[in-house]
Amino acid sequence: MEKRRIEILAPAGSYASFKAAINAGADAVYAGGPKFGARAYADNFTKEELIEAIKEAHIYGRKLYLTVNTLLKNNEISELPEYLSPLYEAGLDAVIVQDIGVLELVREYFPKMDIHASTQMTITGYRGAAFMEGQGISRVVPARELSLEEVRMIKEKTGLEIECFVHGALCYCYSGQCLLSSMIGGRSGNRGQCAQPCRLPYTVEGEKKYYLSPKDICTLDLIPELAEAGIDSFKIEGRMKKPEYVAAVTAMYRKYTDLYMQNGKKGYKVSSEDKRILMDLYNRGGFSAGYYRQHNGQNMIASDRPNHAGVPAVKVESQKGRLIKGKILTDLHAGDVLDISGSYTIGKDQKKGEAFSMVVQKQVYIKQGSTINRVRNESLITSIHKQYIGDSIRQKIDGKLTLEVGKPASLKLYCNESTYTAYSKEIVEQAQNRPMERERIVSQIEKLGNTPFVFETLDIKMDEAIFLSIKTLNDLRREAVSGLCEALSGKYYRKTTDEKKKRELQLRL
Repeated sequence: MEKRRIEILAPAGSYASFKAAINAGADAVYAGGPKFGARAYADNFTKEELIEAIKEAHIYGRKLYLTVNTLLKNNEISELPEYLSPLYEAGLDAVIVQDIGVLELVREYFPKMDIHASTQMTITGYRGAAFMEGQGISRVVPARELSLEEVRMIKEKTGLEIECFVHGALCYCYSGQCLLSSMIGGRSGNRGQCAQPCRLPYTVEGEKKYYLSPKDICTLDLIPELAEAGIDSFKIEGRMKKPEYVAAVTAMYRKYTDLYMQNGKKGYKVSSEDKRILMDLYNRGGFSAGYYRQHNGQNMIASDRPNHAGVPAVKVESQKGRLIKGKILTDLHAGDVLDISGSYTIGKDQKKGEAFSMVVQKQVYIKQGSTINRVRNESLITSIHKQYIGDSIRQKIDGKLTLEVGKPASLKLYCNESTYTAYSKEIVEQAQNRPMERERIVSQIEKLGNTPFVFETLDIKMDEAIFLSIKTLNDLRREAVSGLCEALSGKYYRKTTDEKKKRELQLRL
């Protein structure tokens, strides 16, 4: 029996975040295009970027899902086939939908593409999930308010894949179906333009607080229970987040999911250091485990502030005039930012336990015994950039180079189950003076530079005393790499539906 693998599904609000997610170990990435996505204000992909991302994901053996999860108006439906056709042809793995009309159209026009039911479909039980399965859905993202037992029931009673949110922001409203943004902001969340009214302060009995602002969820501790409930895909929220956030959170869930899948529940434990890293990246006054273990509760709400709260950094011991003195609670680094009536940037590294002093702005008073939080960990951000952002990861490939006198040179590359063989335009010659050294040939062929590959093995079969120009070797390598990329992504290409159906749709509408 094939060992089960739980998908780590990462968000990408930009191409940079897509690259970061792939580098950090995501099995799949979900992104929005220029239309019909529920994050209209993210740095969404252009059509050309989406096609490139689909191909790149497939080169690395990953998947890309497109959010088409807004409610469409009647006059927009006819635009959908033309919008999706080039992405379908490029091998788009799935679309995430909320609108039943979109579901019907995708099923009819793009039958070889998976359809995922968005959490905004508000599927709360196995009967609803089974109905959607009958409509052509292959995966369901249940309402976020479900318990683990309710999720388990859907898995047991349907043949659907289950995708659940494991980290990131929660909506206060039921499964993202918010109307408050439209009512008070004139912007509909169901049209991708949420004004986030849940993050605004409200006054209740004279007290002004963020009563509707949920904490972000973090479920690292729950991974064994999530897996045992039958969840197939761990989904990270965050298409509005920066690439370093996407990379670090993705890598963390990759690490602990793999740890559980390898060793099981016994001895599974999340380190306090890794929890602190997630807190340093983004938290709203701590995390909650969402609804998986509880129905609701005050501990799920971050009523004091709606944004990043940071981590405790300095304990204030005294203030004299503008001079504050205190004790450092965690290692501080040059470039770290403290939250003190605005922001204060640390100028040098300082160790936990050392004395701390700083001059604040006029009319800023900090109570003795209170805590100053760090809201940016510069050392952590730098580390994430070095590890995941910038250079791409490399796929290991095998190669076979053949150099026989009187024949074109050939380079055959292997990656997973895909192969490609390139041939030189010039034939291999017998050397008249200085034959090519084997080491020089290897050096030229292994110069894979900014390509997605690195050689694991390179087998060379060559005659004695041969000659082939360096330019020819370089051209051979480039053609082989380009061909292998096309072989890896090309097996996902599809034919789109004919124009007749598109015209029929326009007539119906």
